[in-house]
Amino acid sequence: MEERKKTGEMPEENVEKEAAEAPGPEAAKEETAEGTPAEEPAAEAPEKTQEEAAAEENPKGEKKSFFKKKEKKKDPRDEKIEELTDRLKRLMAEFENFRKRTEREKSGMYDMGATSVLQKLLPVVDNFERGLASVPEDERENAVYTGMDMIYKQLSKTLEDLGAVPMEAEGKPFDPNLHNAVMQAADEHYPDNAVVMEFQKGYMYKGTVLRHAMVSVNVNSAPAEKENSEDSE
Repeated sequence: MEERKKTGEMPEENVEKEAAEAPGPEAAKEETAEGTPAEEPAAEAPEKTQEEAAAEENPKGEKKSFFKKKEKKKDPRDEKIEELTDRLKRLMAEFENFRKRTEREKSGMYDMGATSVLQKLLPVVDNFERGLASVPEDERENAVYTGMDMIYKQLSKTLEDLGAVPMEAEGKPFDPNLHNAVMQAADEHYPDNAVVMEFQKGYMYKGTVLRHAMVSVNVNSAPAEKENSEDSE
């Protein structure tokens, strides 16, 4: 007994008595049922679909990848090569445009110069034609006439090689873009508003008018006669 008191241990009889008096688990349940009411289970939340759960996790709709790709930094040498290549392409395009523009300007300047020279040569050709036409038929076997005719043909061939081509005006409908009317005529053999006579040849150069043809235009006299008959009545 003295040893138990010293160690502070309870006697075995007291331990058994306390164990018998302590309420068991069934008694605790009965006290809980008689006392405060038991806690009600919380209302279960509605289950969320996979789409709603994904929307909550990612409201902005961004796609998440499991493996994040690291952005590769370009080599400065590659960037320099791309820059120089782009500059080279631009320079080549500019040079090609410059070359085409220069060719057009050169062609235009050549055409302007050729037009100016040809216009000054046309009166010389006209004088050759007038001189040859003034020679009588019986004197055309003369050496002077033959020489003039050969020079005229050579000059006409040179003009054609340069692009100056004479127009065919006689018998054609009058066209103010091609013809210059200086006289009116009344001829039954030609339709109304047709070119009856050509006083000076017109020439074309590369599809443009180098010189308008100087012509006489036919005018039908029937309307004039009808007006005169009406006035006499």
